[in-house]
Amino acid sequence: MNSAAYLSLFLISLGAATILPLGSEPAVVGLLAGGTLPWQGIVFVASLGNILGSIINWLLGRSFIHFQDRSWFPVNQKNMERAQGWYHRYGRASLLLSWVPIMGDPLTVAAGILREPLWSFTLFVGIAKLGRYLALTAITLNWLS
Repeated sequence: MNSAAYLSLFLISLGAATILPLGSEPAVVGLLAGGTLPWQGIVFVASLGNILGSIINWLLGRSFIHFQDRSWFPVNQKNMERAQGWYHRYGRASLLLSWVPIMGDPLTVAAGILREPLWSFTLFVGIAKLGRYLALTAITLNWLS
């Protein structure tokens, strides 16, 4: 049961950071409310999946920008221009907003397009994603007690 729950959480969290219309927060809250898994494991697995999903976006931006006019490209032109504007204005610190719905995914693609080094990308996105799950966990556990 534990490995299946962790695998499901990992896949949902990974997908939620890409073009798939998923949200990982309900899964995290549900597992926390279930009380059978340690919160540290839930936060770790959700963060790992979400960070790897963002790295997929970075790779898409880095490798596939010449496909941006295709219907399957993960970010539409309007969101891409907005993300590039944020990225040019605020630089890599804007990646701290990579957890924000709608805006975060285009930012991670823009970082790939603009050739943000993988190490700094992973650091800033990791801080953002981990911070989001830690906050969600603290709120959930406080609410449950």
